[in-house]
Amino acid sequence: MRHPYNRLVVRAVPAMVILAALLSVAAASGSDARTAVDAFVARLGEVNVADLVIEQTLTLFDPGGRHPQSSGEQRVYIKLPRRQRVEQTIDGQKEVRLTVGDRVWVRAPDGKTFEAPPPGTRDSTHLLVPFRRTGADLLAEWKALGVRDDVSYGTRFGDRTVTVIGARAGERTVPQVWLDPERGVVRFVTREKLPTGEAVIDVAFTEHRPLVGGFALPHRQEAYLDGKLVVRVLVRSAAVNSGLDDALFDPDALRRGR
Repeated sequence: MRHPYNRLVVRAVPAMVILAALLSVAAASGSDARTAVDAFVARLGEVNVADLVIEQTLTLFDPGGRHPQSSGEQRVYIKLPRRQRVEQTIDGQKEVRLTVGDRVWVRAPDGKTFEAPPPGTRDSTHLLVPFRRTGADLLAEWKALGVRDDVSYGTRFGDRTVTVIGARAGERTVPQVWLDPERGVVRFVTREKLPTGEAVIDVAFTEHRPLVGGFALPHRQEAYLDGKLVVRVLVRSAAVNSGLDDALFDPDALRRGR
């Protein structure tokens, strides 16, 4: 059976994909968090994104983070501002998870559909959609995830200069957002309460490719739990503004098997 940590991060992956996809527009560099985020939001007006479809492959690793344990496929449908559908198949078991605003419905592998508890900040689509938001809005939403808005610094991420929001130099395990001036968010660190205690989830977004205008999508995401690799996601294809049918996000249609 998959390790419970893996199941937690797999459920978090769609939200992180949204985060990376919808925040992958240029932002200002430098150590001032508000300046960087305000400049980033100002440039979002140049990008017209109504919906997004992503197909990707997941690889889950053993609890030690050394060996692949299982794999699966995901198709993620996003329709702004607050609708998301994730169709996921892992080990031959298919699950569909529908998020509309703050409510979640799940169609389990046995075909039964039920409303799940509120997802919390980890899976809340509205926290990850910056369009039609101010820099203050984004900082407030990140702050709800534990990211401090009063500390930041500039550093290197690979061969690029980024702004780290929510931490001081040398702090690696506190909640923080790494903002690249051209690629948007390239790293997101949060702390999660698990049955075994609090843990650090660190997600890195790399291999960005242009999708539309200045909108870039990371084609590789790797999630670490307390420093150990648990999930790797590789994007196979992505399409923007394809005119998704509203029925995809209809809970009643989900109950009928659509």
